[in-house]
Amino acid sequence: MRIVFMGTPDIAATCLSSLLGSRHEIIGVYTKPDMPKNRGMKLEMSDVKKLALAHDLPVYQPTSFRDEEVYEELKALKPDCIAVVAYGKILPQRILDIPSKGCINIHASILPELRGSGPVQWAILRGMEETGVTAMYMAAEMDAGDIIEIRKTPIEPYENAQSLLDRLAQIGGKLLCDTMDAVEEGRATRCPQDSSKVTFAPMLTKALCPIDWSRSQREIIDHVRGLDPWPVATTEICGKRFKIYAVRPVDRTTEKAPGTLLAVTKQGLEIACGGGQVLVITVLQAEGGKRMAAPDYFRGHPIEL
Repeated sequence: MRIVFMGTPDIAATCLSSLLGSRHEIIGVYTKPDMPKNRGMKLEMSDVKKLALAHDLPVYQPTSFRDEEVYEELKALKPDCIAVVAYGKILPQRILDIPSKGCINIHASILPELRGSGPVQWAILRGMEETGVTAMYMAAEMDAGDIIEIRKTPIEPYENAQSLLDRLAQIGGKLLCDTMDAVEEGRATRCPQDSSKVTFAPMLTKALCPIDWSRSQREIIDHVRGLDPWPVATTEICGKRFKIYAVRPVDRTTEKAPGTLLAVTKQGLEIACGGGQVLVITVLQAEGGKRMAAPDYFRGHPIEL
């Protein structure tokens, strides 16, 4: 089939890479416009654009699909199918109507759960033990189209969002190729989503970062790993703000109030949390400093308890 691919971040690049090894012809790649990043605010290409250019694929970066010229440009490509993975833009109905075999989306959750922009992170933040990747036909409503296939995977107890995303990207790449084959051969099935089971995974913000130490061990562990690598959980220690990258449970209890600093050990900094439980911070980053093991940091920056 003649396929137009649309996507932006690393999970999309992984899926595009898989599609490049398939029998299908990629006739164009759409990705979000280059964005200013880091302190120098230098324009940076998306992961998808970098991969597309490396394979001499034509790249398109429209700011809006409501522009008539953008619509006609896509229509002129005459795609049989459009494949979308974490593109970051809403496609109007008339765009969805262009390809003869429809628009296929790869979404990193078990739909209808976790529709939206942050399904991987919210699966961890909500303490889920299983997630997956869904292939579906696209509809005008976000992540609401008929399901073609779902492939599931367990979430490991200490897996962070980046590690889970990397695994789901590999699953998604294989699923995308298999789905394109099924669509071409007329084997792709359609199963409407159960609207009574819909949940959402909203965009992450830095407002989520502060750790609430009154929560349980498991909830705080999930909070920390769900926000790694961005926006990263935070807490204040002796009046200084830290990013927290890893915490582990301690097998003892305390009568101290949640958030109380208890001890610096060979594992890290022990802190009281909800229900009399104790956690140890094992990896952190001081404001203006570098990420490091907590015992190493406190060896050079002792604190009074």
